[in-house]
Amino acid sequence: MSNPLRIFVPVKRVVDYAVKVRVNPAKTDVDRNVKHSMNPFDEIAIEEAVRIKEKSPKTEVVAISCGSTKAQETLRTALAMGADRAVHVEVKDDSTLQPLAVAKLLKAYTDKEEKKPDLFILGKQAIDDDANQTGQMLAGLLQWPQATFASKVEINENALKVVREIDGGLETISTKFPAVVTTDLRLNEPRYASLPNIMKAKKKPLVKLTPEDLGVDISPRIETLKVEEPAKRVGGRKVDSVDDLIDKLRNEAKVL
Repeated sequence: MSNPLRIFVPVKRVVDYAVKVRVNPAKTDVDRNVKHSMNPFDEIAIEEAVRIKEKSPKTEVVAISCGSTKAQETLRTALAMGADRAVHVEVKDDSTLQPLAVAKLLKAYTDKEEKKPDLFILGKQAIDDDANQTGQMLAGLLQWPQATFASKVEINENALKVVREIDGGLETISTKFPAVVTTDLRLNEPRYASLPNIMKAKKKPLVKLTPEDLGVDISPRIETLKVEEPAKRVGGRKVDSVDDLIDKLRNEAKVL
């Protein structure tokens, strides 16, 4: 890689993957008073950006998070993993950030920067809403090429080669910079932040902004009416014949 890159990596604070998610008593959302951590797919995105930086040391990795004050913990984790600096777009604790709003915030911040990024690397989805939309929306707003569900990323001169996971197997695509990449699970194995790097992360720059600073309306476009846990499964039954099976599917399950 001859030219150093400028890579933006959005990261999200989510309920930790090991926590058993439960619906809150009001049935308006899941219970948020539990352990949180960085979205696992975003950890993969940070790791890939840092690996690119290790091959080209002059590359700059910028971690960006949109969320409440607690999102700064996630940004410090990204800095400890190897990001150079962080940007926090702070919203109120009770704000609901939907994928389109996040994509608009990222686009507005990109427009605000004098030196534009060469590459966005995002997790393909967040494990809380599983939307899988922000990367694609961001690419559309920026009018940049996109390579989603990446399981391998190669950079040669000014070209980007990505192997992506699709239903039928693997697809290899090539594009030029600037571009947007979203990471799949098999792209890499994220590193653990060492204690010295965690201490160093406290001294790395973290810039705070608001949606108003970026001129973005983050009002939700979609309203959640109710959140319910899935119905508990009941035990299965054996049937004596195919006719008996068809009868139960038609008259009890009502699926025929």
